[in-house]
Amino acid sequence: MDFVVPIIISFLITALAIPPTILLAKKFKLLDNPKTRPHPAHTQTRVVSRAGGLPVFLGIIVAILLFTPIEKTIIGIMIGLIVLLIVGLLDDKYQNLSPYLRLASQFIAAGAVVASGVGIKFITNPLGGIIHFDTSPQMILLAQFLTLIWIVWVMNMINWSKGVDGQMPGIITVSAMILGLLSLKLNLFPDLTQINVVKLSFITAGSSLALLIFNWHPAKIFPGFSGSTILGLMIAVLAILSGGKLATAGLVLLIPAIDFAYTFFRRVFSGKSPVWGDKGHLHHKLLGQGLSHQQIALFYILGSVILGAAALSLSSKGKLFAASIVGAVILGGILWLNFFGQYSKRRAPNNG
Repeated sequence: MDFVVPIIISFLITALAIPPTILLAKKFKLLDNPKTRPHPAHTQTRVVSRAGGLPVFLGIIVAILLFTPIEKTIIGIMIGLIVLLIVGLLDDKYQNLSPYLRLASQFIAAGAVVASGVGIKFITNPLGGIIHFDTSPQMILLAQFLTLIWIVWVMNMINWSKGVDGQMPGIITVSAMILGLLSLKLNLFPDLTQINVVKLSFITAGSSLALLIFNWHPAKIFPGFSGSTILGLMIAVLAILSGGKLATAGLVLLIPAIDFAYTFFRRVFSGKSPVWGDKGHLHHKLLGQGLSHQQIALFYILGSVILGAAALSLSSKGKLFAASIVGAVILGGILWLNFFGQYSKRRAPNNG
């Protein structure tokens, strides 16, 4: 029961905050309008309210204040969320913020979290043993750097995975639930730390689920930069707090992770900046094949559910093996769609 109430409260607060946020977004012109804001990654021509990060922020923050003790780590997380919300709302309003400024805000938010004491203490070696990062000042510094990079990487990966309606909040809802269940599984004995991690996970899942309902196609609100990075920050931090289960989070997020890596290096090798958007993501290619927003969102959600179930039951070595096999299949599919996708497009009936 201690874990059910937080998810209900975060869900309700976010859900109740979304309708007035839509009205405020229209009043203050926080809108996604392809005519006034042309962008190569647009997947539809409707005018839709942005600022989805505001109700998500409210749902998470209020639930945190109600159900978790206010300690140094929680304060660091809240500072990071506030930074992302402010920059995200500015991006929603002016729609021309530099991607480098948005990236800088991600590093500031991640830095606040790391400064609060959140850090990768160890990594389980899938080939055997554990790599500890608290053995010397140099290793602690390395751990802080890796934590910073991990959080920023996850935020960007999630931000790049909101191209179709329902895609991003669906992925986050599943990922947060899996990390919460993992912490619950680890909580074999009374452990206040893991109990709070379970609450944070379910709070994140509840808020994301509420956003998913309103973001399902045709979306009534878009998450915007703030919505995706706030939820991305929570997932990145939860992966660390739930016993350093970065491999678990990586397996659950494997589909967007492979797409992120391919897109990043594709842009770099083609001489483009990796932070400037285009229409080369996996979801764009699937749209080009004739799949609907709902079908693509379900593909990501069901993929996360299957990989999450595997992550909960597999050993570290098993996770590495599963990630290698599934990752190769996903990468192969992305390469096929990029180079031979025109041969597998859905054709209209009776077109010969």
